[in-house]
Amino acid sequence: MYNKVVDFIRGLYKTDDFIPLHAPVFIGNEKKYLSDCIDTTFVSSVGKYVDRFEEMVSEYTAVKKSVVCVNGTNALHLALKTVGVKRNTEVITQPLTFIATANAIAYCDASPIFIDVDKDTLGLSPEKLLLWLKNSVALKINPETNITEAINKSTNKVITACVPMHTFGHPCRIDEIIDICNLYHIPVIEDAAESLGSFYKGKHTGTFGKFGVLSFNGNKTITTGGGGMILTNDEALGEHIKYLTTQAKVPHQWDYVHDYIGYNYRMPNINAALGVAQMEQIKLFIENKRETANKYHMFFSGLGIEFAHEPENSRSNYWLNALILKNKKERDEFLNYTNNQGVMTRPVWRLLNELKMFHNCQNDGLENAKYLADRIVNIPSSVSLINSI
Repeated sequence: MYNKVVDFIRGLYKTDDFIPLHAPVFIGNEKKYLSDCIDTTFVSSVGKYVDRFEEMVSEYTAVKKSVVCVNGTNALHLALKTVGVKRNTEVITQPLTFIATANAIAYCDASPIFIDVDKDTLGLSPEKLLLWLKNSVALKINPETNITEAINKSTNKVITACVPMHTFGHPCRIDEIIDICNLYHIPVIEDAAESLGSFYKGKHTGTFGKFGVLSFNGNKTITTGGGGMILTNDEALGEHIKYLTTQAKVPHQWDYVHDYIGYNYRMPNINAALGVAQMEQIKLFIENKRETANKYHMFFSGLGIEFAHEPENSRSNYWLNALILKNKKERDEFLNYTNNQGVMTRPVWRLLNELKMFHNCQNDGLENAKYLADRIVNIPSSVSLINSI
């Protein structure tokens, strides 16, 4: 049966060569804009493409303010710090996510709490989140700030944020998560690194919470080589974050004055130029990826293999297409055969609570995450059928 899978994927991508999991596609103005950066010498963090890239993403996602960063991990780190994540606090997230989610929390000297995911969305489960909060958290007013805080009863630490992730570009039930977190005075930062072009109930992912974070790594739906972005509907806060990414330098004709601890998280103009050219193609890319996902869905349904399709009320970008196989043995057999045939496939990430850096972190049992980790396989998901575009 696996030979049929390899033949189908090769037919889809029209090649007998090695097929990567997700490769960038450059069919627009990338070279033109990069040459313009070089010709004008604006290759660093100042230039027209930085501003234009932010404007294009804001327009596409219908968010009030977008701030580019050097990568998605830095963007998440700064978003976490801005909502008050700091030493000896805790952040709720999911274990089924890329390591950067937990690393950014650790950069703030905070600890993650891992709550289970839903099988249909692959993202943080509102039901499991509410159950854990009811059993594990007390609300107390901080006498110094007069602000209500969510206190973890087992550690006596403040829970300062919740970071759900839109896994493989499939939206989680973000509205329910935010409603629950509002009850417990916990700000929500969406890890939307993989979900540019995904919508939930008609609204773009990353625009529901206090902040959303995108990634433009080389393997994402659009790429700037490396890069990230913070989305927010709080324009004043967005302007402040932009200021922090530029080392918090006070504008002056010649003097060097800095009035906050800032960060060198600026995206170079040369990367933003790639982003502008890629954003010009995003509707085409998303349409093509959704067409590819539909072909996969029909093919694997015919083989009796479960395909991870977009959840209810969602329109997914299908960043990475995923199969959910019967068990870990079948998963490993599939991985072994396809990779030996030159078709790149991968298991889902190792659950973060199983890594040595985070194995002591609190979790709720993670029944669904463990089930999925044994069964998920990602299959080639690049923009396909280039000759027909």
